[in-house]
Amino acid sequence: MPGTPVRQKLAVGPLRIDVAKRMAWFENRTLDLTRKEFDLLAYLAARPDRVVSRQELIEEVWRQPYRGAEQTVDVHVSWLRRKLGETAAEPRLLRIVRGVGIMLVNPRTDESSPS
Repeated sequence: MPGTPVRQKLAVGPLRIDVAKRMAWFENRTLDLTRKEFDLLAYLAARPDRVVSRQELIEEVWRQPYRGAEQTVDVHVSWLRRKLGETAAEPRLLRIVRGVGIMLVNPRTDESSPS
C-alpha cells in the first residue's frame, strides 16, 4: 500500500527476508532471486496471511497501471515457487485464491486447504 512503511526484516515461517540488504533465505539457504522476484516476495511477506490482488501487485511491485497483466504475476509466482521448492499442486507458502489474488502464508500455522 502506498505510504506504508516497510519493515527491514521480515519472517514468515521458514522464510527470512532482509529488505535493506535485498537478501532472502528459505530454510536457512540463500535464495537466488531476480530483482522483481525479490520485490514480489518482500511485498507479500510484508502482508502475511492477506490476499493481495494481482492488480495491487502490478501497481505496487511493477509500478505500472493495471491492464489485465495477470500472466506477468503468475509467471513470477511460478518462478518463486520453484525456488521455494513448492508447486501449484502442493503449495507451502504461496497460495492462489482464485478470482481474488495471492497470499503468503506460514505453513506451520496455516490450516486452509491448498490451492
